[in-house]
Amino acid sequence: MKKRLHSLWSTWFILFSFAFLFSEKSNAQSLIIGNEKTRFEVGLNVGPSFFLGDLGGHRGKGKRFIKDLNLPLTEIMIGAFATFYPNQWLGIRAATQYGKISGEDNVIHTEGRDELYRKQRNLDFRSNVFEAYMAAEVFPLIFLNQNNPDYKPRFTPYGVIGIGYFHFNPQGSLTDANGKKTWYYLRPLHTEGEGFPEYPHRKEYSLSQINIPMGVGLKYYLSDRVNLSFEILLRKSFTDYIDDVSTTYIDPNLFDKYLSPKDAAIARQISDKVFAIVNQGLARNSPGTQRGNPKQNDSYFTTFFKLGFRLGPIYENRYNRHVADRMRCPHTF
Repeated sequence: MKKRLHSLWSTWFILFSFAFLFSEKSNAQSLIIGNEKTRFEVGLNVGPSFFLGDLGGHRGKGKRFIKDLNLPLTEIMIGAFATFYPNQWLGIRAATQYGKISGEDNVIHTEGRDELYRKQRNLDFRSNVFEAYMAAEVFPLIFLNQNNPDYKPRFTPYGVIGIGYFHFNPQGSLTDANGKKTWYYLRPLHTEGEGFPEYPHRKEYSLSQINIPMGVGLKYYLSDRVNLSFEILLRKSFTDYIDDVSTTYIDPNLFDKYLSPKDAAIARQISDKVFAIVNQGLARNSPGTQRGNPKQNDSYFTTFFKLGFRLGPIYENRYNRHVADRMRCPHTF
C-alpha cells in the first residue's frame, strides 16, 4: 500500500510540475489545430483504482459502491485522452487506460455475523485491466450560460458518460506451508463449472467485454491552454466474473473429470479456500453452497487527476486576446 501511494504521489508531482511549466509558456504555443469555436485537447491522467464486486467489503451485509470499499487494496491506473470540443459546453473524448484492480476476503474487519460468511470464504483475486472508451463530457453551467459572453469561470463541473471496451484476466492465489504465495490464472480452472455440461447455464466468460463509463469531474483552467481536472469515473460492467466469483460451489470431482491432473489439483484448492469461522471444523463447502451473488454484476472505479493541454490557436489574433484579458471579471477568475 505504501509503495503504491509513493508511486502515485511521485507521478502526480511530475504532472503538476509539467502543468505549471506549460502554463507559464502557454502564450508562446500555437499548433494550428481547431479554432475559437472548435477545440482539441490532449492529456494524461493518473489515480487510484478500486474494485467493487463479490470479494472483500466491510462489516455487515455486502452493499453496493463505496460502502464495501477496501482502501488497503488501492491500485493505480494511468491513461491518456484526446477530446474534441465542438462548442464550449460539450466534449467528445477518446481515452485509453491501464491499471490493476484486486479484492480479498481476509481484509474484512469483523464485528458481527453477516460479514463472517464472506471472511470464511477466504478468496482473493487480482487482475490487470486495459480499457478504451468514447465518452461525452457535458458542462451544465456553461450550457446554462452559453449566451453570456462574460461567463468564463476557472472552475467548472462536468459529467461524463460513454461506452467502452475492457480486457481483464483474474488471478487467484495459493499459499504454501512456508508462506509463499503463488498466483494462478482463474478462467482456465473453471472454478464455478463454467462450460461444464453439468452447468449448462454457466457459460465461459469472455476476458474482453463492454462497459459503461460514467462519472463527474471538476476542471480548473490554469491558463487558456493548460487545465487540471479531478474526476471520479465508475465503470458499469455486464459480467459478474471480473473476480471469478458469481454463483455457487461445485462438486470438486468435476475438476478431475474435465481438467488435466495438474490443473484439477490447483482448481480443487483455489476454488474453495474456506477458513472456518462460522462453521467450526468446516474443511470444504458443500456443492450448491453460495459462493457469490449473481444478482449484481462487478464494477470498478477510478479517481483521476487529469492534466490537459489545448491545441491550436486560443484567439484569432492578438487584439482579441488583449480585449479578453482586459474584460476578465475578478469575481469569476
